Amino acid sequence: MPIDFTRGVRLALASLVFSLLASVGNAASTSTILVMGDSLSAEYGLARSTGWVALLEKRLQAEKISAQVVNASISGETTAGGVSRLPTLLALHQPSLVVIELGSNDALRGFALSATHSNLTTMVKASKTAGAKVVLVGMQVPPNFGKRYTDDFASLFPKLAKSESIALVPFFLKGVADRPDARDWFQADGMHPKAQAHPIILDNMWSVLKPLLLGRQR
Repeated sequence: MPIDFTRGVRLALASLVFSLLASVGNAASTSTILVMGDSLSAEYGLARSTGWVALLEKRLQAEKISAQVVNASISGETTAGGVSRLPTLLALHQPSLVVIELGSNDALRGFALSATHSNLTTMVKASKTAGAKVVLVGMQVPPNFGKRYTDDFASLFPKLAKSESIALVPFFLKGVADRPDARDWFQADGMHPKAQAHPIILDNMWSVLKPLLLGRQR
């Protein structure tokens, strides 16, 4: 029996086209989460893959949520640094969700809170303009510069989240920094949580992230 090479080629081409379309469909259905953070999200002092961002990737897989995570966090990062880096990252990764975990280094250096607020607002607006949902992470710092500065810094995050109508994680280190034995949960510098604290941090983040990823919130 003669072999129909033409039919074979058509079938091969059809199979190739189907595979390409399936690949494109899968890519389109996969969300990208861009994390803009400092050392708290960059696994400072930790073994690789033990920080909350790495644990988030595992949680997404376990929950069968189609999303990839881009961790653009840098130790020592300030909100000014975040503003300068964000446009390139938005263009490169086209995230559907941006997590902003910045501000602590501003406060630890005594920067003007007006500058921190302005920088965070710029990042939020840029992310929204790029079509991404935004999660702002609430932070707190020790009263190094007085109680008023500390209180005003902590209140900056919920005020900004409300004014920009974005999601807020009220306190990144809830269940870690506010526990009676908190000292045992931090590294020797007293500032960076140990690996054992990061599952708790992830839970703080997940309660806000999951509804957004599943489309249950704005």
